[in-house]
Amino acid sequence: MSDDSKTKIYPPSAEASANAHISSLEQYRELYDRSINDPEGFWTEHAERLHWFEKWNTLREWDYHKAEIQWFIGGKLNACYNCVDRHVDDGQGDDTALIWEGNDPNESRTYTYAQLQVEVQKAANALKDLGIEKGDRVCIYMQMIPELTIAMLACARIGAIHSIVFGAFSADSLVTRINDSECKAIITQDTGVRGTKLDIPMKANADKAVESTPSIDKILVVKRTGTEVDMTDGRDVWWHEACDAA
Repeated sequence: MSDDSKTKIYPPSAEASANAHISSLEQYRELYDRSINDPEGFWTEHAERLHWFEKWNTLREWDYHKAEIQWFIGGKLNACYNCVDRHVDDGQGDDTALIWEGNDPNESRTYTYAQLQVEVQKAANALKDLGIEKGDRVCIYMQMIPELTIAMLACARIGAIHSIVFGAFSADSLVTRINDSECKAIITQDTGVRGTKLDIPMKANADKAVESTPSIDKILVVKRTGTEVDMTDGRDVWWHEACDAA
């Protein structure tokens, strides 16, 4: 790479700049400089953009030698509430919250904040019905589908900790990650989609993984392609059935 190519700058269009939160390189540098020179004021200002159930009493404490760093000490918030509920409470329930486009260009779904709130509430209640509690770990082994976002938000809503495993990973990779975090449940899908293929064996991989993951009690399965998969009584539950019953 030549020196010229390293320093080349590609300015955005005027329309993109006009609609950007940071509309110029100069504005970005000012923001960065403030974060360095006035970290207390900078992070206080941005933290106040979130909803806090309890505001922090100390912004930060740190000891770089011991690698001990804490932020917003004494504060309490919920990521799900900040991502979803507060927008509904602020009268933005009809605004678009999530746009999903599938592998097939003709396949898409859109959720408003109000619709997303309902789906997340149902998923959160389904997790609780399956015995998931605050502090429990949940493995999410899915492709990029709306239920992935809903599952993450549902975990955050009830205080569970989600562990994302890339949807193309093997059963052996699942085993390692599940055992490391001692997950109590897996959320997956029947099969995955790649191009015109609908047969990526995600549920089958989860089935194989649980043979070596004693912490798993439940597998929650999203019906993504409609492909027939094995379901073990007492352990495996369809996502839509669990959410409808919640």
